[in-house]
Amino acid sequence: MKDRNRYRKLLTSSVVPIMFIVISLIAIPLSRFTGVYLIDQIITRLVRNSFLVLALLLPIMAGMGINFGMVLGAMAGQIGLIFITDWGVGGAPGLLLAALLATPIAVLLGYFAGGVLNRAKGREMITSMMLSFFVAGIYQFFLLYMCGNIIPFKNPRMLLSRGYGVRNAIDLPVAKGFDNLIMLNFGGIGIPLGTFLIIGLLCIFTIWFKKTKLGQDMRAVGQDMHVSNSAGIAVDKTRIQSIIISTVLASYGQIIYLQNIGTLNTYNGADQAALFAAASLLVGGATVARATIPNALIGTVLFHLMFLVMPVAGKYLTGQAMIGEYFRMFFSYGVVTLALILHSWKKQKDKEMDRASLRLDLRKDIN
Repeated sequence: MKDRNRYRKLLTSSVVPIMFIVISLIAIPLSRFTGVYLIDQIITRLVRNSFLVLALLLPIMAGMGINFGMVLGAMAGQIGLIFITDWGVGGAPGLLLAALLATPIAVLLGYFAGGVLNRAKGREMITSMMLSFFVAGIYQFFLLYMCGNIIPFKNPRMLLSRGYGVRNAIDLPVAKGFDNLIMLNFGGIGIPLGTFLIIGLLCIFTIWFKKTKLGQDMRAVGQDMHVSNSAGIAVDKTRIQSIIISTVLASYGQIIYLQNIGTLNTYNGADQAALFAAASLLVGGATVARATIPNALIGTVLFHLMFLVMPVAGKYLTGQAMIGEYFRMFFSYGVVTLALILHSWKKQKDKEMDRASLRLDLRKDIN
């Protein structure tokens, strides 16, 4: 009975990854992409997105669910990139300077977000989402009215024709700054080893951090806040620290994401960062209560593989490109909803299996 329950729990926790593997296996032949092209694109998207996905792990460990407020960190990263573009600093040094500029902004925004989320315990995910909309207004006001007006800009080509306000799209001088540090090429497949090393360092940091006292405190808070408080752990402070670290990492992740793309969508570039990162994490088999590094990396591959092949598969299947694009948007938004529903269903099933196992053990003891 226990073995059966164990296998059933493993199956229920793997429903989403299995579903996406099946969808991808069906869509890949329909898309008519070559294997070399698919591998090259998946490596590119893994490099581009995985840092942002990994930035979600610590708040989940601290029991705060998926941090949709990571958009605040993405905005901080974009502000850093805008300033180094105005100053004309390119390459890897420009990216490091952008990260340095983004860090204090991300820390302040993370502290603010953590304080707000502490007043919304149990509703952190929806609160962080609403908070990101609020801060987006401040971010846009800063770029539209303060940049070039109150804050001087050296490069007039970055400003709107009225003389102040940053343009909607900016070409970044730091494009491929990390990717080109160590670029390997195998059979037409480019592997940006430099960026992979940075992602690897984040994975090592995450593993190390979980073993530190603060990491153990976050784990304890995530399991039970009341018990943690009785044990002398500063629950509110620990939760704020997890959000600050996540927000700072998100700012670095957005910088890595944009240096891979090479252009910055000034006002809307950060809007989808949290949604796609959350979808990737959930596709990898994570839940709002538990997430690991393999969940993040596997989910990034599966989600972006589906995101890549579905539009083209839909186009060839229906003969209309718009239908293919609809498939992509339907799956990208629907996966978050589906994964949350399945998480709730899994929790209910796990409780039922645990109760059944407990009743069986009691019967054995009585007999």
